[in-house]
Amino acid sequence: MSHTTYQGLKETVFQSLPLGSVKPSGWLKNQLEIQANGFTGHLDEHWEDVGQNNGWLGGNGDSWERGPYYLDGLLPLAYLLEDERLIEKMKPWIEWTFASQKEDGSFGPSYLKNANNIMDDYDWWQDFIMLKVLTQYEEATKDERVIPFMLKYFLYLKTALLDHPLKEWHEARGADLLLSIHWLYERTGDSELLELAQIVQDQTIEWNKIFNKFPYWRKQTEWNHRTHVVNVAMGIKTPAVFYRQTGDESDKEAVYKGIQSLMTYHGQAQGMFSGDEWLSGTHPSQGVELCAVVEYMFSLENLTRILGDGMFGDILEKVTFNALPATISPEWDSHQYDQQVNQVICNLAKRPWSNGPDANMFGLEPNFGCCTANMHQGWPKFTSSLWMATQDGGLAAVSYAPCSVQATVADGRDIELVVNSNYPFRKEVDIEVNLQEKSTFPLLFRVPGWCSGMEIRVNGDVQQVKTEKGYSRLEREWNPGDRIEIMLPMQVQLEDRNNNAVSVNRGPLVYVLPIGEQWVCVQERKRFHDWEIYPTSSWRYALINDVEFEVEENEEIHHQPFTTNHAPIRLLTKGRLLSNWMMKKNSAAAPPKDPKPYENAPIETIELVPYGCARLRIGEFPVLR
Repeated sequence: MSHTTYQGLKETVFQSLPLGSVKPSGWLKNQLEIQANGFTGHLDEHWEDVGQNNGWLGGNGDSWERGPYYLDGLLPLAYLLEDERLIEKMKPWIEWTFASQKEDGSFGPSYLKNANNIMDDYDWWQDFIMLKVLTQYEEATKDERVIPFMLKYFLYLKTALLDHPLKEWHEARGADLLLSIHWLYERTGDSELLELAQIVQDQTIEWNKIFNKFPYWRKQTEWNHRTHVVNVAMGIKTPAVFYRQTGDESDKEAVYKGIQSLMTYHGQAQGMFSGDEWLSGTHPSQGVELCAVVEYMFSLENLTRILGDGMFGDILEKVTFNALPATISPEWDSHQYDQQVNQVICNLAKRPWSNGPDANMFGLEPNFGCCTANMHQGWPKFTSSLWMATQDGGLAAVSYAPCSVQATVADGRDIELVVNSNYPFRKEVDIEVNLQEKSTFPLLFRVPGWCSGMEIRVNGDVQQVKTEKGYSRLEREWNPGDRIEIMLPMQVQLEDRNNNAVSVNRGPLVYVLPIGEQWVCVQERKRFHDWEIYPTSSWRYALINDVEFEVEENEEIHHQPFTTNHAPIRLLTKGRLLSNWMMKKNSAAAPPKDPKPYENAPIETIELVPYGCARLRIGEFPVLR
């Protein structure tokens, strides 16, 4: 795949493959099918906000972000699974959007404007999301209406933004609009789009300056778009998007500095930064909003594409394989607004958060419905980003989850790569190279930061490769039927946390103590009920210092691997029950700095499972040294 490169935008290191080029297989395909059989495939039938009365279907219901959010996950899921039912469910939204465009180029539910067409209170944000939907739709279908539609809208926007500039939500999220402008510019070369891009950059919050000299190092308690966790998760890609326009190295550096600051002052063990609405510090019982999880994933996918650094793939995998599944029920029929690393109970109770008392319950719409609408993009966009194109006609492996990839390489030949793996639950990856005749092109393989001794073999022969920016490059003449074997040794690594606590990592997975779960239905509906979860086993364990971890693998990967009962892999170690670790404000208190076991508590063998398998868990442990 190649785009025409035009002067005026700095070239990205990688290019996204069109939607549908990467297809899921194995456990990942099962995950997308579970999603299709749960919320994503049936939400519109049970939740009025994205039902037939939605403003984006011509009704007089919700006309802001919820319809476009829902479509932003439904559409890629439908095409990745080639699911005709979901495609038919998605089409009316697209057709209504096309039909809604007016002569001036504006589109969407018109009654958001007043009778005089004055937009002082008009929010541009929902348009930004729908534009992202349309770019995916064009890639999947080649529908010729998309590009003229977007060109007409952007011509309108170029004038409209002068009188009605970005503010509030859309001022914080201007980079999401820039992504669509850049996408269209790369296909048309229309210089007016670069003029619009400059206007948008000038009106967007200067995340580059914020991240270069990060001021929000304390827990935040007041309304501010610059500390709102979802805005921050979206905002972290902004300096890199600006960098394409400015070429200013300090913009690029702001991304690295920003991630380092976020993890230093607000970092959590599962790869996220906290935010039960605002950035909230490092306490393992602070909440992390689901919207922030999927938006951070999308930002990391774009940072990978623009800057080509394997570091972003490391973070993307950690968030995807841990934070995402942990906050959604195994059947994809309930979710949390906020998750906790140390989550010992999920119930209606006041916590020291800015969110409501139901924010960590599992349900249809706990606390607020934005996550109900926005959660659907997580797995599909991750799947589409498993592989990317290089600028010299090759392909780059961003992650090693099971999939197949179809692409056109340097010499114009079509190839298919079939990735057979149970990664991240297993260390072995097997890739089949399918092509009609010999072809020469590069393949880049991400070398995870946690991995020492990664080995690449082609047809059994060990390859000597150079690694740069976290990717090993293998350029050679490929033959039909070539086989690539990758070995990713995984060692247990303890990560130091506050209060002398530790988290347990092995490969991209975080391991936690699962707590027995009693699910209590507190609101029953036709489908998608609300639940509290109560603990049925002890959780106040400290790990014993310097004890070995034994790895125990299940023979098969279950259809839904993200459950405690069917955890594909477990770590066995030693722990002891503590007497001085209590509940505080309806959550687990911080791990005690000086853990004291019960006098007669024995040293026990305890089992740890991947973070995403346990809805009740301890992920930060005190250590008896």
